[in-house]
Amino acid sequence: MTDAIAQLGSRLKEIRLKSGLSLREIARQLDVSPSFISQIENGKSQPSVATLYSFAKLLSVPVDVLFQSSGDLHIEPNKQLDIEVNRKNLAHPTDAWDSSKARISSINPNNRSLITMDSGVTWERLAATAEESVNFMEINYAPGAETNKSGEMIFHDGFEYGYALEGELEVTIGDLVLQLSTGHSLGFDSSIPHRFRNTSSNKFRGIWFVHGCHDTHTSA
Repeated sequence: MTDAIAQLGSRLKEIRLKSGLSLREIARQLDVSPSFISQIENGKSQPSVATLYSFAKLLSVPVDVLFQSSGDLHIEPNKQLDIEVNRKNLAHPTDAWDSSKARISSINPNNRSLITMDSGVTWERLAATAEESVNFMEINYAPGAETNKSGEMIFHDGFEYGYALEGELEVTIGDLVLQLSTGHSLGFDSSIPHRFRNTSSNKFRGIWFVHGCHDTHTSA
């Protein structure tokens, strides 16, 4: 038996505990006995390939992560709900969350850290690594929601990239007005004043990546 296989049981237990799942709960979801899971975690039994893939899927991690050393993986254990904030009170998007020391980040969709803006916008963090100048998130704009309640445009150092999952979003970048709809994507220099607004009667949801932000300003 290789060292990787020998360490697999303790690695599975470590990831399970970080995910907040009890031994009994993970056994129930995998449709096996708790004693079987315990034997695997204690190195007394070796899981089949199918069971290994089921573990990885349930814990929301790639299979190869199960064989990596401790300290390389970051899993958000509990969902964190931040207080309602005004977008202007964030110096720049990367101020929304603290950076992590993790080299690998895997977050279950039920455990995402959520920030709610007072303008009807929510940000959900999709990954947390040691990189301080990026923000990877899902954004949601309720009908009528916009970047700022005041209607001001913002600008900051860096670049933004977005992909629309559902709904429509009016994107104003300088003098250019774009209508982002399902399947559409965009990227732009965020030092150009910009504003997002949902003018439809349906929710907008998209994936957003912000890179290299330092200073943020507002422009009437």
